[in-house]
Amino acid sequence: MAARRAIVATPAAWLVWGVVVAFFVFLAGIIGSVVVSSFGTRWFDTWLPLGWTPGWYAQAWDEFTLLPVLIVTLEVSALVVGISVLIGVPAAYVLARRGFPGRRLLYLLFLLPILMPPITYGIPLATVLYKYGFAGHLSGVVLANLVPSVPFVILTMTPFIEQIDPAVERAARMCGAGTRQVFLRILAPLLVPGILAASILVLVRTVGMFELTFLTAGPDSQTLVVALYYSMSAAGIRAQQSIDAMAVIYTSMMLVLLVLALRFVNPTQLVARVRDDGD
Repeated sequence: MAARRAIVATPAAWLVWGVVVAFFVFLAGIIGSVVVSSFGTRWFDTWLPLGWTPGWYAQAWDEFTLLPVLIVTLEVSALVVGISVLIGVPAAYVLARRGFPGRRLLYLLFLLPILMPPITYGIPLATVLYKYGFAGHLSGVVLANLVPSVPFVILTMTPFIEQIDPAVERAARMCGAGTRQVFLRILAPLLVPGILAASILVLVRTVGMFELTFLTAGPDSQTLVVALYYSMSAAGIRAQQSIDAMAVIYTSMMLVLLVLALRFVNPTQLVARVRDDGD
């Protein structure tokens, strides 16, 4: 009988696991304190609030006019997702199916808005949008968010298109189908999972995008994350519990979007498929 070797954790491994556990405990403590505060009546020197009430959510809803803010957030997100998909999917098809000089350079240019901090190009972008009268309105917020969203759709959709055998398109063309028919009737049904994945990821990025939206939004075009910032930094005395309630609403929305994204998107599986096709 073969001897079984006992696995003994080294001190370095225990240290790493301790740091990881401490990080998640610290994060859970921060989120938990905000959630508890959003339901508490008074909370000063005790472990838990002296009383509980859900009324802070109603007060935050009325005080910060969250309904118009949520409508603007949905409008901006829907427009950014729709325009990004309309532009990004055909561009990804060209990059996946056509070889031309400067293709790698074009890929690099698409990567820059995603890898660079938004504030680095957000300030000159906002200056241009203000110059031509777009900033301060819904159109300016949408245009600013398109800068990182369109490249994100392109880079997400390119591997999906590369996985489709070009012989399918050639067979359709031999049967008399034109470019539009091939794209709408052959490629579009096959690309539905990729389009859905890219749309959800762009939706998550748009709802959570603070810098570009903050630089270009006006009084009537603020998304939820920008309205949350203004509620925290505006002059006057506001109940901390109502601000915490607004933060819980925003965090809950982001968690729902992230769960949807993880439900439809598996980046590890996508990379593995691309590697298998390349091999």
